[in-house]
Amino acid sequence: MIKLSNKEFDLFRDYVYQECGINLTPVKRNLLEGRLQKRLLNLNLKSFSEYYTLLNSKKKDSELINMIDAVSTNKTDFFRENTHFEFLKSAIQANNSLRNKTLNIWSAACSTGEEPYTTAMVLQEAIDQSILKDYNITATDISTKALKHCANAVYSIERIADIPQHLRKKYLLKSNDASKNIVRINALLRNKVHLHRLNLMTGDYTWLVNEPQDFIFCRNVLIYFDKSTQKAVVQRLVNCLKPQGYLFIGHSESLFGMDLKLKQI
Repeated sequence: MIKLSNKEFDLFRDYVYQECGINLTPVKRNLLEGRLQKRLLNLNLKSFSEYYTLLNSKKKDSELINMIDAVSTNKTDFFRENTHFEFLKSAIQANNSLRNKTLNIWSAACSTGEEPYTTAMVLQEAIDQSILKDYNITATDISTKALKHCANAVYSIERIADIPQHLRKKYLLKSNDASKNIVRINALLRNKVHLHRLNLMTGDYTWLVNEPQDFIFCRNVLIYFDKSTQKAVVQRLVNCLKPQGYLFIGHSESLFGMDLKLKQI
């Protein structure tokens, strides 16, 4: 097994921070070592130093995506932190500026798709209840691997445990092979979710600024950034919101001390 030296860890930590803003603290060293070892094996490299040299070569762009896929954490669930989705429903019901409109929603770190498809279920139900006219969901992530999973929209039976039964029947398709224990999000919802790869720290947000969002979900992502990167990213998110729009962050995250044009609810 190839070992990651202290010097190499510092090089990769700085590299990851510069490229995508993720702050790899020393406690993440073993995680980084284990995940990057797979890239070394795939590329037939004999040391982490060789891999670092590759990342700084002309081949950087293609391998950078693989490296980010390797170090990204894609922990997510359907209806995760469900109070946010309850709030989403109540906000649409109570706000005349949202009722019977076409809403723009952005899942800014969509991972493998559980968040945007949960949002789609909630909004499709609002349409069926004649509360909402229509919606468009933009789903972005830095990981191409996660985006491919989101596009396929196939999940194990275990992954859908938190989806209410009536929504499972309505929006999930069972496999023809019962032994596989998998389901797929139906075409109606899949067609409502538009996928793009985006680096929240360095990516171009212009197309989202030009089409302001009613709701932005950026949950359980800021915890991987240091304070200055958090503020820079959130400011960019705010620039994409409509004047009365809503930004959802994770329950364990805070914007305390940041001078932003936001009112906490």
